[in-house]
Amino acid sequence: MFFPTMKMIFPAGAAMLLAGSIMLGACGRSDKYYEKSVEIPADATPQERVDMASRVVPTPQQLAWQELGLTAFLHFGVNTFTDREWGDGTEDPAVFAPTALDAEQWVATLKKAGFKLVILTAKHHDGFCLWPTATTGHSVAASGWLEGNGDVVKALREACDKYDMKLGLYLSPWDRNATCYGDSEKYNDMFVAQLRELLGNYGKVDEVWFDGACGEGPNGKRQEYDWERFRKVMEELQPEAVLAITGDDVRWVGNEGGLGRTTEWSVTPLTPAIFPGSKEANDRLGINEMSADLGSRELLAKAESLHWWPSEVDVSIRPGWFYHPDEKPKSLRELAEIYLQSVGRNSTLLLNIPPDRRGLIARADSLRLMEFGKWVETSFANPVGKSEGSLTIDFPAATEINCVAAGEDISKGQRVESFVIEGLSGGNWTTLAEGTTIGHRRILTFEPVAVEAVRLNVTSSRGEPCMKPVEAFRIELPAEEVADASNVPSGHKAVNGVTASVRDGEIQLTLPEVARVSGFIYTPHADARPGTLYRYKCETSPDWGVWTVPAGVSGEFGNIMHNATPRTVVFSKPVDARYLRFKLLEDTKGSTTASPSWADITVLTPQ
Repeated sequence: MFFPTMKMIFPAGAAMLLAGSIMLGACGRSDKYYEKSVEIPADATPQERVDMASRVVPTPQQLAWQELGLTAFLHFGVNTFTDREWGDGTEDPAVFAPTALDAEQWVATLKKAGFKLVILTAKHHDGFCLWPTATTGHSVAASGWLEGNGDVVKALREACDKYDMKLGLYLSPWDRNATCYGDSEKYNDMFVAQLRELLGNYGKVDEVWFDGACGEGPNGKRQEYDWERFRKVMEELQPEAVLAITGDDVRWVGNEGGLGRTTEWSVTPLTPAIFPGSKEANDRLGINEMSADLGSRELLAKAESLHWWPSEVDVSIRPGWFYHPDEKPKSLRELAEIYLQSVGRNSTLLLNIPPDRRGLIARADSLRLMEFGKWVETSFANPVGKSEGSLTIDFPAATEINCVAAGEDISKGQRVESFVIEGLSGGNWTTLAEGTTIGHRRILTFEPVAVEAVRLNVTSSRGEPCMKPVEAFRIELPAEEVADASNVPSGHKAVNGVTASVRDGEIQLTLPEVARVSGFIYTPHADARPGTLYRYKCETSPDWGVWTVPAGVSGEFGNIMHNATPRTVVFSKPVDARYLRFKLLEDTKGSTTASPSWADITVLTPQ
């Protein structure tokens, strides 16, 4: 391959680049760039590697995607009606019965709140398809909704066209309903057929989203996915779409809590899973999607290739990803902090808003979205100061600020490694904030201070940075809300005086006396540590003699490994019990022998 003459303009340890010495938009470089990815010669020097990293740039589609800022997820399907996070594929299609589904209400609400793209879970792990597919009988065509003539994907497509909203589609590779799952060739054929239906029959798709979920199918087997074939189908039918998470256009940030890294590189040696040998390549570097360091010079020194693979921060407005009647949306303060920790950290925010059982965005969620959209616009639409020509803002008079936003022209790469924000007050420059990477957009907040000027000084860079204007703001974070510490659903109350212990490899709970038990709330440790229940067996007994499994217990906490939130299980029918025990069948790390772990278990009784 062509290997240009390398020259490191600002080597490690270079002096600070004062704000006045950097002209906006001028990089001083017009030579070779590497669009999306580049292979690194084995004999490249450390400086040559850093220089190559500074020249990796996004494709036009990736650049347009990063400029969206806010995108939305709609988790909707049979889980909405069964009150589960992960269905098992045995659901009767008739349970899918929205009474007032209105895709226009979804899109109009999101549009008003400032979102620019919406992604629908066209098929989740349960295998139920929200469009009338020819590949399976497990779809809306068999549900009875609209007499079998409904098509959620089509309804959303039409709503997006009406409101000028970009459309994305999620298609789960894991299918717990398909009998051919685990028969690699047959299932891959089926998955490709589903891809062709979705990407060939519903107009322009801007983002294709499929994770790498790979559990057991109905036959107990796991599937070997043909990622390269899937990618070729997408490129054939939707060449302008970005391929997310498993794909090589958009990267999962590594958590589902709405938290971006304080050092977030869009240029990374992490190899996307869609490429053959990706696991082996990443294992050699000791990194994965959840690693704290995905782009340091230490990693560049060992890298064999580099990829422009920007991060997407996904999080739900509610504790769960699907709608659950007893859950409430996050507070405005929580959403504001998520915005600063995602969009403000060189990432795009993917916020999930699950439609309810009517097929509408719930009123509480809609109102919170309106508040959130208004907060973003009020906070960042009109800066109190903006630099011109350099990275210094001069105010006509002392002005109070508590926030500064900066950005690089990432069409020419991501280069800033560290920087300092300084304010001028009384003739003295003082540090207001400092950070590492900037990328597309970086937002920093600090205590309010009156300044006559503010400047950004780059303290370390991979070549001369290509900067956008610096903006200063005076924002107001929403007030903290008094949190409702109780997760107890309406119609139930917590049983007091319950003791818990681990004996014989089981979690054993003892009530003060026999009671009418209607369910429980399992709260994992926040880090989903080994021993956290994923698949489990729950039994109850009034006397430690006869044990029964209460009706309505699925025996699985779907997605708890990435969304370690309290899980409420309500029995279909209350039982008389004094004892409950939980046997771990598989934990979040795949172990069947770990010691069961929990932060809290609340036993419920009818109110």
